[in-house]
Order: sequence, then structure tokens, then C-alpha cells
Amino acid sequence: MRFRTVLAFAGAAVLFAPSAAQARDATVTSFDGTQIVLSFHPSPSGGKAPTILQGHGWAGSRQTNPDAASDEATGNVGVGALRKAGFNVLTWDSRGFGNSGGTVTVDAPDAEARDVQALIDWLAQQPEAQLDKAGDPRVGMTGVSYAGGIELTTAGIDKRIDAIAPIIAWHSLTTSLYKEETVKGGWASALVAAGLPTSKGRLDPHIVSAFTSGVTTGKLSDEDRNWFASRGPGDLVKQITVPTFLVQGTADTLFTLQEAITSYGILKANGVPAKLLWFCGGHGVCLTGAGPAGHIEASVVAWLKRYVANDTASDTGPKFEWLADDAQWRSTADYPVAPGAPVTASGKGTLVLNPLDVVSGTIASAGRAVNAVNVPVTATAAAQIVGPPELSLTYSGTGVGTHIFAQLVDEKRGVVVGNQATPIPVTLDGQPHTIKRPLEAIAASAPAGAKYTLQLIGGTQLYGPVRGAATITFASVDLSLPTIGASAVSGGANVLAPTRTCLSRRQFAIRVRGASPKVTVDGKRVRSARAAP
Repeated sequence: MRFRTVLAFAGAAVLFAPSAAQARDATVTSFDGTQIVLSFHPSPSGGKAPTILQGHGWAGSRQTNPDAASDEATGNVGVGALRKAGFNVLTWDSRGFGNSGGTVTVDAPDAEARDVQALIDWLAQQPEAQLDKAGDPRVGMTGVSYAGGIELTTAGIDKRIDAIAPIIAWHSLTTSLYKEETVKGGWASALVAAGLPTSKGRLDPHIVSAFTSGVTTGKLSDEDRNWFASRGPGDLVKQITVPTFLVQGTADTLFTLQEAITSYGILKANGVPAKLLWFCGGHGVCLTGAGPAGHIEASVVAWLKRYVANDTASDTGPKFEWLADDAQWRSTADYPVAPGAPVTASGKGTLVLNPLDVVSGTIASAGRAVNAVNVPVTATAAAQIVGPPELSLTYSGTGVGTHIFAQLVDEKRGVVVGNQATPIPVTLDGQPHTIKRPLEAIAASAPAGAKYTLQLIGGTQLYGPVRGAATITFASVDLSLPTIGASAVSGGANVLAPTRTCLSRRQFAIRVRGASPKVTVDGKRVRSARAAP
């Protein structure tokens, strides 16, 4: 009888014990009735855990693989890495994409951001979700591009989010897609071509309207411009109060380094805990080496563990890290960096704008142009060039045209530094004019004697064809490349790189003081021998 009672009790315990957390899909009804489809991937540790929300890129769909790997080229941190770090992960199809309903409105605060709020409401009811209080789960966000944009926008309107790590996102769609009021025609074509089929045509009409006018004239209507400006985050960054880790690509020609620099400056001025990291990747192609694998993954995980999981032992490293074009990580205490002596150059010349010119580069990267005003640049001493160069032009011109473009060619590598070209507005009325502009930020490691060429050109595939026919004479061209003071560089960052195991089995010797030294490796005592004198 006693034996049967014990068996019955054990059976009851199994019957009523909580089952292991199960991955599952669900559908959430958003504020306007739009159905948003999600996948929930619980932490493998079991029990309650903080949760990371991860969206997807433009024209994509949610990640359904609970063990998905990270992507070095875009910087995306995989669901598998986040779960291994102890987080639940919630992924979803943004409105208009994948299996979700609605119309794509490009991460608008009154649409896609409110969808995320509905997701957080759903998350607060899940048994695996760690809560700060009822209705308020412990939650962070990370993701790349389109997913990064929604992080910044949502963090500005919903204080339940505890930390974010947006990767290759934007500050403003006007400063990124419509810089100096000229459309990035190459990227516009690629984005619309990808978005139309995957959204089943459910793109807001302003997207197609802006594309049509942009590729034909290079301009947007006032209505379309204002619509894109309202998409966010923009001024919403001023409302972000949670720790924010901005990861941006030096080779990213869609959302350039300046987008993250602008957001970081706002957060820093407001006293928000923030970090800035530049890597070689993003929307574009890294031509100069991506550095050791795993650095971004480890950095983002450390940030989320520190500020979402409240792991005070998690080291988030220096506030500014960057990967220069020698594929080496470096860091400083903060950004902007302590300046060193700039690398400067001056020149002059005449540029003829010809709409029949074959423009250089690709839709994702600038390239050396044949028709250009060329100004030689030499780094007389070794320097770390970090930040936006400053360009000053005194010119006069006649004809038809609104912009020229400036780019810096690395003569040793034969590539445009960072793949970047910057539009410069010009007034062609025959009168002399002077204009000063920062160029797109770059990160270049220049050895002593390094040679570059500043090119002033009429068009680039990044933006579109040469739009006009004119002759422009530059009486003076002055360029200043920003450098870092030697004392500001704290050396190769790599503090967050994954631990690596030596597989060579090579032996090595370390000299220590004392007759009978005690040596430990990874907390374990190892044998040591005293060498003969």
C-alpha cells in the first residue's frame, strides 16, 4: 500500500510540474486591428528570463530558427547567440511584410512602433517573461537596418524598453536617403525592387511616388519629403532615456556613419548611457578586411547582459570603438575623439559636367572616376584618420546642374575610402561662391607617406547619373582630414572578442621571480620549473 501511494504521489508531481518552455508562434492584434505574427523562442535555461525583441531587415521576415547564427557582414546578432546568453527572443513580421497584415509605412511611430507596443503587451502575459512589474516585461531590442530603425523609434515612445542595440540604422530618412536634397537613386531602386514583391504591393504610396520622382529627377516632392521626415526616429532620439549601443558600418553607403554620429551626440548630451562602434560592413561591401570574427556579437551581447539582464559584471568596453581600413580594432574613451594634427591638401581645377559621362562606382559603393578634378593628398606622418573630413570650395560656374560629389581615393589600395561619396550643392550663375561641407565620416589607418586623391566629380552610381551640363572652375579646393591625437588611442579594443583556444599545442616559457613560484592558468595550478642559472 505504501509503495502504491508513493507511485501515485510521484505521478501527480509529474502531472502538475511545469513543462519545459516551448517555442511557439502567435498572432497579436495591433491598435488598428492589424494582425502581427510573431515567433517566441524561450531561453534554453528554462524559467523566467529577460527577453530581446529582434525585427528583420527591409523586405524580410521574422527569424524562425531558434539557433540562428550571427552575420558578420551586416553585424546582426543571431537568435542562437542571444538565447545562449540567457535571453528569450521574440521575432516578428513587421506590418506589410511576411505573414503580418497592414501596409508598410517605414517604421512610423504611429504604426510600426505601436505594433511593437502590442508585442510587449503580449510578452508581459507569457510565463517565461521576467517582469519589472505587471504589464512591464524586462525587455531589450537589437537587429539590423529596418529592425534598427524601429528600435530607436519605439524606445522614444515606450519606456518599458530597458536597452537597445540598433545596428546599421538611421537617424533621419531625409539625411540618409535624401542628403543635400538629392536622392540616392541606386539604393532607391534596390529598395523598391525588393519591397514591392515581398510586401505583395502593400507599400505606402509615398514610397513608390518618391522612387519615381527620385530616379527621374533626383528630387522629391515636398509632400514625399515631409512624409519620410515623419517616419522617425529623428527628434524622437531626444526622448530616449535607456542605454543605447549604436553599431554602424564604415562601408555602409545607405545609412552612413553620420547617422549614428548624430544620434550618439544627442544621447550623450542628454546623459544617456551610450556606446558607438564602427565596423567594416553594413549596406555595402567591405573591401579592406572585416577584422576578427565575433567582435560585434560579443559586444552586443555584453551590452544587453549589462543593461537588460542587469549583469553588472558584464564589461561593455570603451564608449567608442572602430575598425580602420587596416582591419585593426582601436578605441578611445569617447567620441568625438581628441584631435591630432589634420592631414591637409589644397588644389584647383575645372570640371565639365557631361550628362553622357559613364558614372563611376556601383549602387552600393563609390569608385574612382575618370572625369574629375583631382587633388593629391599625402599623409606626411603616420595617422589614424577618424571622422568627417572638412572640404572648402571657392568656385564659379555656368550651365545646368545642382550638385557635384566629393570622394577620397586610397592610391595604395585603389579604392574609395569607405566607399563613400558626398553630394555638394553648387550654384551655377557665373558668380564666385564659397561652400564648406563635412564629407561622409571615414576610418583610415594612414602610414607615413600614404597617398590619397580627393576627387570632385559630376555623378556617382550611389546617387545616379550626371544631372546637368556645365563648366565649373574651382579657384581653391581645401581639404582637412581629421586625425586622432596619439594619447587618445587606447590600443586594439578586442576586449569583447570571444575567448579563443590555442590549438597548436606549442610550449612557451614565462620568466617569474621567486625560488618556487606558484603559477595558475584559468584558476588551476600548473607545474613550473626553475631554470638553471
